[in-house]
Amino acid sequence: MRNLTLLTGKILNGGQITKAEAMSLYERPLEELCEHADKIRRHFCSNRFDICTIINAKSGCCSENCKFCAQSSHNRTCTAKYPLLPPEEIIAQAKANYQQGILRYSIVTSGKRLSDAEVNEMCKVVERIRKEIGISVCVSFGLLNEEQFRKLKEAGVTRVHNNLETSRRNFPNICTTHTFEDKIRAIRAAQAARLSVCSGGIMGLGETAEDRIDMAFSLRELGIKSVPVNMLNPISGTPFENNPKLSEEDMRRIVAVYRFILPEASIRLAGGRGLLADQGKSCFTSGANAAISGDMLTTAGITTQTDMELIKELGYEAKICHE
Repeated sequence: MRNLTLLTGKILNGGQITKAEAMSLYERPLEELCEHADKIRRHFCSNRFDICTIINAKSGCCSENCKFCAQSSHNRTCTAKYPLLPPEEIIAQAKANYQQGILRYSIVTSGKRLSDAEVNEMCKVVERIRKEIGISVCVSFGLLNEEQFRKLKEAGVTRVHNNLETSRRNFPNICTTHTFEDKIRAIRAAQAARLSVCSGGIMGLGETAEDRIDMAFSLRELGIKSVPVNMLNPISGTPFENNPKLSEEDMRRIVAVYRFILPEASIRLAGGRGLLADQGKSCFTSGANAAISGDMLTTAGITTQTDMELIKELGYEAKICHE
C-alpha cells in the first residue's frame, strides 16, 4: 500500500513513473490499485467523460493482414463489404448521434489508406457535418500523409484516430503488411498538421503485461491524450478466433496501470466492452473516463442511451476533452 501511495503522490505532484514502477503495479492488489488510479483520474480529469460514436463508412476488402481484423481480405469472415457510404447516410448518422447528446463523431474506413480522391470526398462530407450539425469530427482513414491531414483539418476535422495496436516488439506478430514505424510516421504527420490524435490498442492479442506497458510508454512519448483500450472480441475466420477472452479483472488492471502512466489522458473503453458483464462500469471507477458508444465497426456495441444513463449514474459529465 505504501508503494502505491508514494507512486500516486509522485504523479499528483507532476512526476512520471518509470517502466520498472509500472511493471510493479501488476503485482499490487487489484482493489487498492484501482482506488489509487481513480484518485489520479479525479485529480487530472475531474468528472469529465469523453464519449464518442463511430460509423463504418467503408467496409471490408482491406489489403492489410492484421490477425484480429474481420475486415482483412486475408481472413475468412462474413463481414459486409462496401465502398464509401453516400454522404447523406454519414451526415444523417452524425445528426442522430448529436441529438442523443454525443459530442464527437468518428468516420472510420477500412484499408491501408484512403486515396486522394476519397480524402477530397470526405472533406466535403466533414464540411457539411460541421456546418449543418456542429458535432466534433474525428476520422480514421489509415496511413495518410501530412498534406492529406492538412486538407482534413481545413475541412473541419479536429482529431485523427490511428491505433498502435500493441507494442513495437509484438507488432510483427499482429501484422506484417505495414509496420509499427508506419503507424508512428502517420501519427506524427497528423500532429504536424496540428490535429489531435487518438491512439491506443487491443488487449488480448497474445501480448504480455510488458507489451501493454511498452505501448503505453510509446503513447506517452508521442503525447497522446486520447487512448482507446479495446478488448479483443475473437472473430470467427481470423487467426485470433480462439484467443481467450480477457476478464473484467484483466481490463480493470490494464486501465488502472494506464492511468498511472498516462495520468492526463482520456482512457477510452472501446471494442469488446460489451463482452464484460457490467459493460465496463467497474473500469470507469478504476481509471477509465471515456468510451466509444453504439455499435463498433463489425460488432454490436452498447446503445448511446444506456451509456448516457451510466455516465450520469457514475457522476460524470459528457465533455469534449483534449481538443
